[in-house]
Amino acid sequence: MPEGSTTTSTYTIDAPDTVHLVEFSPFEWSSQLLAIGTATRVTIGTCRFQEESSEVSGVEFEVVQSYQHASLITALAWSPETSISIMPKVIKFCTAGVDRKVTLFSSDLKSDVNMQMLGEHRDYVNDISFHPDKGELIASVSDDHTCCVWSVEGSQVACFPLGAPGMAVAWHEEEPAKLMVAEKKGIIRFYNVQSQHPIMSLDCGHMPLMSADWCHGNSLQVAAAASTDWFVFDTSRSSQPIENKQSHPSMCQQIRWSKSHDHLLATKGGNCSQLKVFNIRSNQVTFSKEFTISNGLAWHFKLPLVAVGVDKKVHFYSVAVL
Repeated sequence: MPEGSTTTSTYTIDAPDTVHLVEFSPFEWSSQLLAIGTATRVTIGTCRFQEESSEVSGVEFEVVQSYQHASLITALAWSPETSISIMPKVIKFCTAGVDRKVTLFSSDLKSDVNMQMLGEHRDYVNDISFHPDKGELIASVSDDHTCCVWSVEGSQVACFPLGAPGMAVAWHEEEPAKLMVAEKKGIIRFYNVQSQHPIMSLDCGHMPLMSADWCHGNSLQVAAAASTDWFVFDTSRSSQPIENKQSHPSMCQQIRWSKSHDHLLATKGGNCSQLKVFNIRSNQVTFSKEFTISNGLAWHFKLPLVAVGVDKKVHFYSVAVL
C-alpha cells in the first residue's frame, strides 16, 4: 500500500514472519522475483510496481513458492538459471544460515523442491555469490578466514585463505574471470579462481570493513562500508579510494549499489536503524530514513527502488535520480 513521504513514494507488503533478508533477483530475465528470508522460511514471489505498469496500483506481490529453511538465513544469492517467464520454469538460489551451511535450492514449480548442501564453513557465513555466466559456481565467505568456491554438484573447487574474516564476495557479469573478496581488516582482493591467485587489491585504510559491493552498471567501481564511512574505488585508477564520506555516526554496516543507476549508493548503519541513499555524482544525500531496526537491503534491477525489511513487512522506497 502507498505511504506518504516528504521525499519519496513508499510501498509496503506483508511478510509471513519477521524479515531478516530481502533480495531482488539481479538478472533482467528474472528481475520481477523477490526473496524474503525469515527465521525458518524463504518466500519467493513476483513483485510488480505501478512504475512498471499502469495496471498496478502501488505494488502487487504474488507468492510463487515458499521453502522451509533449517536455520536463520544470513545470506542469499540468485542463480542466473532462474526464470519463470519461459518454459521450463526454474527457481534456483543458494542460501547460508547460522548453521554455517551453504545450501542450494532448486524447483521447477511442479515437483518437489530439491535441497542440496554444497558445503559447510567452520564459522558464521557472511555472504555468498553465484557466478553470473552459467551459474555453475557459488562463492562464500566466512568468519573462519576463508573464501570457498563450490560447484553446484557439491564439490569444493577452491578455498582462499584470508587475513581476516571474509565479509563480502561478488562476481561481475562483465568480469567473469575475477572474484571480489572483501576482508574485515579493510582489504578488498580480486582473485582468479582458475589459477587461484590474487590479481589486485584495494585498501580502505579503515576497519572494520563490514560490507562491500561491485557496481552492476560500471565494473570499474567498487564500494565498501568501513567504520562510519563509505568508500568508492575506481579500479582503473588506484588501489586507494577516490571518494569517501561519513555515512552514519556509528558503524556503517551494509552498502549496496543501485542496479539501475550507477551513481546511487545505499547504506545502512546505526545498528541497522538508519537507511541513506547517496548520489555520488552530485555528492548529496538524496534519501534518509530512520527505523527502530531493519534487516536486509536490496535494489530493484530496473527501478530506483530500494527495499528493506522492518518487522513483518518489506518496505520499498522510490529514490530521486537527479
